[in-house]
Amino acid sequence: MKICIFGASSAGIEDVYIKAVESLAENMARRGHSLVFGAGATGAMGAAARGTKRGGGYIHGVIPDFFREEGVEKIYDGCDLLTFTDTMAQRKTMMEDLADAFIIAPGGIGTLEEFFEVITLKQLGRHNKAVAMYNVNGYFDTMEKFMAEMAQKNFLAQACRSMYKYFTDEDELLDYIQSYSPESTPWRVLKRVD
Repeated sequence: MKICIFGASSAGIEDVYIKAVESLAENMARRGHSLVFGAGATGAMGAAARGTKRGGGYIHGVIPDFFREEGVEKIYDGCDLLTFTDTMAQRKTMMEDLADAFIIAPGGIGTLEEFFEVITLKQLGRHNKAVAMYNVNGYFDTMEKFMAEMAQKNFLAQACRSMYKYFTDEDELLDYIQSYSPESTPWRVLKRVD
């Protein structure tokens, strides 16, 4: 299975997040899965790549060409396949299309944007892939409270909150992805028509 891991590119994040993502990715690779990711060498992205490599997994990095040209971010040099895109939007679309499942690791604005796009596309019936949040050190607790508030105030269909799942244990997360069965709920019931 090709698993896309979205996560921080920042080199300044705490080591607890780095170690957790490296361990998860190594475990993922030892289970026979490959990595699709944003090709960064630092932060949670770099951790995902290093862990996958240590576990003997295949790595496909996808990154806009301007990252290389403008030195925006250090590119992980151990990718088995490295694909350059023209834009950030193309990068994201390619990772979404390649992946059989998604893991959202702790990250910043870019990671949250990737999560919300994947969930939006799932809500609209464009895919029905597993989406797992790796809630290391309670990182996503505040966001989940906000998602609950959005649902309570009818800005988000309650059913949408079942389209992704939170995990603090890497084995439970990977078990979920491996055993995931697409739900039969059609996207129309997730959209509100007033």
